[in-house]
Amino acid sequence: MRISRRAERIEPFYVMEVAKAAAALAKEVAGTAQPMIFLNIGEPDFTAPPLVQQAAAQAIHAGNTQYTQATGLQNLRESISRWYATRFQANVAPSRIVITAGASAALQLACLALIEAGDEILMPDPSYPCNRHFVSAAEGTAVLVPTTAAERFQLSSAKVKVAWTDKTRGVLLASPSNPTGTSIAPEELRSIHEFVHSRGGITLVDEIYLGLSYEAHFGHTALAMPGGLGESVISINSFSKYFNMTGWRLGWLVVPEALAPVIERIAQNLFICPSTIAQHAALACFEPESLAEYERRRAEFKARRDYFIPELNRLGLTVPVMPDGAFYAYADCTAAAKRLGVSGSWDFAFELMKRAHIAVTPGRDFGTDAPERYIRFSTANSMGELKQAVARLEAVLG
Repeated sequence: MRISRRAERIEPFYVMEVAKAAAALAKEVAGTAQPMIFLNIGEPDFTAPPLVQQAAAQAIHAGNTQYTQATGLQNLRESISRWYATRFQANVAPSRIVITAGASAALQLACLALIEAGDEILMPDPSYPCNRHFVSAAEGTAVLVPTTAAERFQLSSAKVKVAWTDKTRGVLLASPSNPTGTSIAPEELRSIHEFVHSRGGITLVDEIYLGLSYEAHFGHTALAMPGGLGESVISINSFSKYFNMTGWRLGWLVVPEALAPVIERIAQNLFICPSTIAQHAALACFEPESLAEYERRRAEFKARRDYFIPELNRLGLTVPVMPDGAFYAYADCTAAAKRLGVSGSWDFAFELMKRAHIAVTPGRDFGTDAPERYIRFSTANSMGELKQAVARLEAVLG
């Protein structure tokens, strides 16, 4: 059977290989004094709040399970629009919002609508691997631009200008980012977008962790950029992270008005519509009771960050930039790997799995600029599990 070149360009998702090994070991150590602690997958340990679950059940019982418009329920788009206004002081018309089958579908739609074969999209190194694979699937080329801790592992306007060529179509940013949990400073983001816009390019911003921002200077949507600049940004968002609806597979895309009919046409053909039940459930996300619960959970995520990252630093797993959002710690494991007699984050991750029964994600997925130096911890686990992990790390690393 002949496999398409498009499929061959998609690299393996190495975090899943680690996850399979961790799952196998977890069966062996289940019921022992040290069961597996999974700090490798970026999934909140919280589930959807009660009102959201009740809304899903009510939709099923009422028979509200048939197709919706490809762009999603109008009242859900309006709810998201109001959320932008109250939470971020951003004026985002419902007509610019397209509900999607997760943030993955949102990014796929944006890439298919805007990228031609051979187009190049600039992205920071490190960055979330699936984002660049969506560019590849649309027959574009993801160009990874190395970044530093001093740059918060984010692109700068200066680097965008240097990397820009005749083939460049735009930039794909993430703020806050996976794997680093860092955001782009608002003034830097504006400078990047002004340059990209002046070249007729596109600015795509992955904002799926935007609700989980912890620092006042950050946590601003690119859609709120002044002077009308935010109206030409394309934002990808999700109900998975802040709204704790990972398996419900629901997200959204915000696009310029002129692009909305194009996205709708592609969505009609590829997806028909997102899950109707998930959409009806998501309406309850914006009830005052649910929003209060989400803010309580955001505070808990921040508390976990504030505990865990200083502990990693104390143990020699240095986190060079304090995350301002999401639930990740991107740690330099060079010194710790030497203590265990291994070299590089891949071997270190498996050695940690074997000795401490802790699953983490090596840097191989996230880019090509020194990925062997870094591992990613997820802090989406309970405080109790994080404290257990610290105790095990201390026992193993000394």
